[in-house]
Amino acid sequence: MAEIEIKVPPVGESITEVTIGNWFKNDGDFVKLDEVICGLDSDKATFELTAEAEGILHIKAQEGDTLGIGELIATIDKSGESAEPAKEAAPSAETQPAASAAAAPAEVKSIEMKVPAVGESITEVTIASWNKKDGDQVEVDEILCELESDKATFELPSEASGVLRIVGNEGDTLEIGAVICVIEQGAGGAVAASKAEAPAGGQSAPAADKGFSDKHTSPVAAKILAEKGIDPKDVNGSGPGGRVTKEDALKAGSKPAPAAPAPKAAPAPAPKAVAGERGQRREKMSSLRKTIARRLVAVKSETAMLTTFNEVDMKPVMDMRGKFKEKFKEKHEVGLGFMSFFVKAVSVALQDFPVINAYMDGDELIYNDFADISVAVSTPRGLVVPVIRNAETLSFAGIEKEIVRLAVRARDGKLGLDEMSGGTFTITNGGTFGSMLSTPIINAPQSAILGMHNIVERAVVVNGEIVVRPIMYLALSYDHRIIDGKDSVSFLVRVKQLLEDPMRLLLDM
Repeated sequence: MAEIEIKVPPVGESITEVTIGNWFKNDGDFVKLDEVICGLDSDKATFELTAEAEGILHIKAQEGDTLGIGELIATIDKSGESAEPAKEAAPSAETQPAASAAAAPAEVKSIEMKVPAVGESITEVTIASWNKKDGDQVEVDEILCELESDKATFELPSEASGVLRIVGNEGDTLEIGAVICVIEQGAGGAVAASKAEAPAGGQSAPAADKGFSDKHTSPVAAKILAEKGIDPKDVNGSGPGGRVTKEDALKAGSKPAPAAPAPKAAPAPAPKAVAGERGQRREKMSSLRKTIARRLVAVKSETAMLTTFNEVDMKPVMDMRGKFKEKFKEKHEVGLGFMSFFVKAVSVALQDFPVINAYMDGDELIYNDFADISVAVSTPRGLVVPVIRNAETLSFAGIEKEIVRLAVRARDGKLGLDEMSGGTFTITNGGTFGSMLSTPIINAPQSAILGMHNIVERAVVVNGEIVVRPIMYLALSYDHRIIDGKDSVSFLVRVKQLLEDPMRLLLDM
């Protein structure tokens, strides 16, 4: 027996082990050279493992197993190369009784597709939308649906060719590993054969009298019709074979109420008309919004959160920005905004007060010697917080370029999990929406968050004289279990000092 051993390949300089995400092939399947057989997940990325030869696949490690680089994951029996053609030739030798062979049902092999692991901290996903309908013929790697987690949206490709049987409907929340749909391999031929035999059997007439049943209604359409109180039999389907689709269900009107007998007495006076429309609508919360709500409530109840305030004279920053922004953009091809000043000031202040950059892990405090600054970004789907890595080592231009890159990816919904996890401190800017003052909530497991606000000209006293200056209020919310009032106030004063004299940032003072 000629067997080829397939081992876990080196996938990165610092990666020592991988986890088997999911097998695209089953044990005993015939595979071809370079055909993708499984997905491997590391702590940094997902990789595809391809067959190194043509033959019969023998799986040695199961989904969820963690293997070191170089460990055996599967073997391929090259002596099985001739098995595949033999299977195709076998039916031709048994074609003597043609009538019985035609009537024999095709063997249907069902492949369950489960919700894949999409991130270390993600335990459930919501089905955002199906790109295919129940009963559709699908091909390998064809996108079936979109899955929405609390951090990102993922596409689910088909693991095999066959007929799609949907198990989870749009809007359903499923845990990792739950069955989302089934692919019936070989079902396409069986369906076609049953359609061809239907007229000859002479049984089609009674079936036509049954009208539309739940089998002629897609799961999504059935759910919508049930909410509207409409019987699927009363809806004319526009899909194949009269199938009631989601669009048909959305267009269907509410079930009419039975006609009431004419009142004998005089009708009651109509209520006084109210000007304007008084409509209401109900929308299901997205997975992202539900997670945000759950986490914010948890932070409020599990931390001793306190907020301290200060004000900053923004004139020195505005003067420096006005003087150099044109040359800065000409040289670095990116604008010079206020956020880079705040990120630099916070990075310096975190080095002076490392407890602000720490977090609690059980009975221990974990101190970070680096500053991974999370910057809150508002998107159509909700608030996301991408991370600027090692902000203490970046220049103003480096910070601005990273902010632009992350903001564009956030608004396009393309942020990866690695770009939104692991921050040590957060900055949020409510001033872009006109907020004058707020108490931001900590982004757990971090211990503090800085809130920026709008800049307003105010009368202040400088050197004994009343002058008008652009003033911004700053708010620092912190976990009082970890950070004492002295450290929180001193940290905010240090940020104020650096912003009111930005030359300190350039001279490292």
